[in-house]
Amino acid sequence: MPNSNAKLRRSPRGGQEAGRRELVSRSLQSAEHCLEDQDYGTAYAHYLLVLNLAPELKTSVKETFQFTLFKWAEELDSLARIQDLFNCYEQALELYPNDEVICNSMGEHLFRMGFRDEAAGYFHKAVKLNPDFADAKENFYRVANWLVERWHFIMLNDAKRNLTYLKAIENAVRSGCKSVLDIGTGTGILSMFAKKAGASSVYACELSKTMYELACDVVTANNMEREIKLLHLKSLDIEIPKHIPERVSLVVTETVDAGLFGEGIVESLIHAWEHLLLQPKAKNQDGSTEDCGRVIPSSATIFGMAVECKEIRRHHRVETQEVAGVLLPNSVQFFSPTYAFAGSEETVEPYTTEKLSRIPGGYKPLTEPFQVMTVDFNNLQELKSLAGRKPWKLSQPVTEGGMLDAVVVWFVLQLDDEHALSTSPSEETCWEQAVYPVQGLSDYSVKAGDTVIMEVCCQDCYLKIQKISFSTSECGMDCSDGDDMLSLGNEAELCNALASLQTTSKQDGEGQVCVLESTEIALLNNAPYHRCFKAAMGKVLSSLNPSKDLQSMDVDGHGSGVNLQEDQNKSSIDVVPDPLYILDVSEGFSILPIIAGKLGPVKAYSSVEKEQHQAVLNIISEANHFPKETLEFWLSHLEDENVVLQRPKSDKLWSIIILDVIETSGLIQQEVMEKAAISRCLLHSGGKIFPQYVLVYGMLVESQSLLLESAVQGTEPTLGFNIAPFINQFKVPVRVYLDLSTLPCVPLSKPAELLRLDLMNPLLNSSSREVKVQICKSGQVTAIPFWYHLHLDEEHSLNTSDEFSHWKQAAVVLDEPIQVQVGDELVLEVQHHKSNISITVKQ
Repeated sequence: MPNSNAKLRRSPRGGQEAGRRELVSRSLQSAEHCLEDQDYGTAYAHYLLVLNLAPELKTSVKETFQFTLFKWAEELDSLARIQDLFNCYEQALELYPNDEVICNSMGEHLFRMGFRDEAAGYFHKAVKLNPDFADAKENFYRVANWLVERWHFIMLNDAKRNLTYLKAIENAVRSGCKSVLDIGTGTGILSMFAKKAGASSVYACELSKTMYELACDVVTANNMEREIKLLHLKSLDIEIPKHIPERVSLVVTETVDAGLFGEGIVESLIHAWEHLLLQPKAKNQDGSTEDCGRVIPSSATIFGMAVECKEIRRHHRVETQEVAGVLLPNSVQFFSPTYAFAGSEETVEPYTTEKLSRIPGGYKPLTEPFQVMTVDFNNLQELKSLAGRKPWKLSQPVTEGGMLDAVVVWFVLQLDDEHALSTSPSEETCWEQAVYPVQGLSDYSVKAGDTVIMEVCCQDCYLKIQKISFSTSECGMDCSDGDDMLSLGNEAELCNALASLQTTSKQDGEGQVCVLESTEIALLNNAPYHRCFKAAMGKVLSSLNPSKDLQSMDVDGHGSGVNLQEDQNKSSIDVVPDPLYILDVSEGFSILPIIAGKLGPVKAYSSVEKEQHQAVLNIISEANHFPKETLEFWLSHLEDENVVLQRPKSDKLWSIIILDVIETSGLIQQEVMEKAAISRCLLHSGGKIFPQYVLVYGMLVESQSLLLESAVQGTEPTLGFNIAPFINQFKVPVRVYLDLSTLPCVPLSKPAELLRLDLMNPLLNSSSREVKVQICKSGQVTAIPFWYHLHLDEEHSLNTSDEFSHWKQAAVVLDEPIQVQVGDELVLEVQHHKSNISITVKQ
């Protein structure tokens, strides 16, 4: 009986096991059937059941489960079922918590939806799980640039800046400031300075999740986690006593940008004085400041200077009225985003930034430096009055003639009575300068004795310098040193009015305004680029339509050749040839389709998206006497805008497809080889992809600047604090947006061809190769800058590093410098994966 009873007791368990196996088997079969039917949601549900019932199958079904998850996630994404999508990934990561592929895919979805902090966490985890996982590394490098901006490295390496802040904080603590709040702490360095100086209570706030977590790690590594309270908050959200017990006696901050106010320092300090700081020391009060509040920095003085600068000009003003035979009509007015449109309610950063000491071609001062304004950060009323202050005028005499291209701005940050930091272009500083490009004038040429006039205001947390113009010296206009110009006599007023006719904004007249990114304006100004494309396209079209003299179709407005419409009328009695189809999928504003339309009987398709840009292209087409059907906008013909590359018509193929191969940053566009593979299938015989192939060139250099801009160099610049290992987790091996012509470096080799990417003949491609490079100068190899030659065909090519280029260059920065001697030979291993080029030196 005991044996019998035992048997009976085991039977239910045996039955349950058999039932489990049966259910698992059926679910696996059902999942496979669903995959065959492309029912990914149901297949995913079956796999979840299988893996929960039979964890031992995790390894065997892993790849199929991943495939099902990714397909189902794509479907949920297209249906905007975002929460369901994330739920699926969370379920998957519970089953496979250390799967780098799932982590990376989750990060990609998060990044596309704008959750950069969260995406970075998943990319970082994927790289840690598999350091050789190329997709995750590339994703992490891209998001790292967003999350930890590169200026963090430059500023932390600036020992002079760090020491100046430390001394000012030490002075404040010695004078009685014992409780400190660090607003926008970043890595936590100013908080640690305060603690080192002897402050009894230190609080720090940081809005960025990534930087907050980094600061926590840094403070812990420096054994201050019990002495510094870190808050993952915006300072405006800090409440007493909820977050800090009482008002503090010192606020330290460096929430300033190149234009001083752009990071919200005024708003945060107004809130701090009203809610978080003790009352300021009275002017006649002597002795200790223990019961008083103060701010570091204490004040700032902003300076400006009018300059001539060809590089700024070509990025903010279209300087030509004709591009490769295409007329740009006067009715179209091009502006860059920095231009302040009257009455515009949109908040746009009113300046760009440049390190003027490294700007290609340099710059020429047209005026002496002048004071724009001062601000006292320890005066609450002055801070509150800034935003409400009416715009005021400044005028400055021209000391040297030239082209009025911009007003550049810098500041002196007074930390206390003894210590200051300057961002002047003449100083060795980690800072860039704010640049206010001059736009909208009919004439930009000034001469000594003229007067530059501008309007200044503080609005939307920005310093705005707008309505920049000039009056000529013939008027004899007297300019005041005050906030506004002095009243003028009748004669001077008349002269000023006449002068303004020469310098008035084009915006006052009628016309189509077109706002382009600065790189798009530089592209329009890139004459060799358009001439090269015109010649290469003409060559292809001639070969495909040899019966037509394409040059006779080129209407350039100079009286040569035959008018396109007249030619079509003459040939209307003949058989009208089928047009040749051309597709331009360049990103942003491009007039290549119009250039193509002037080369013969073609149908050119533009992929520009913005309605304003489409309207401008139509106006340009009309001004060049194009029939309406010559230019069309490709996206309006697509049912699915995600599938841009497809036939022009069901029975037609393309003659030319223009791909955007290189980003303006200096990197290769993502998935360009995949796009080329699709494009090759859409070309008819004799058709071409432009560019047909790309050659990557590079050279070995020694550059201390690139080292300082890429990683924190030990503890010396951070005055002994251990910060480098933590922030250097976010260093990226490739620096982008470089100007090789002005990069402080010593070339140690001649340029060498590193890689070939062939878009027309994939058999010529190799994902990796070894290159031998001869050393021509002794030194330390710290970096390998690289650039591209885009070959439209064997005769026509573009160099992305030439002086007209709208592209910037990039550089691989080595982890460890390599000492070399003249005559040495280094072997470089060059690999291309998606948009990432990796270059390593084989020892």
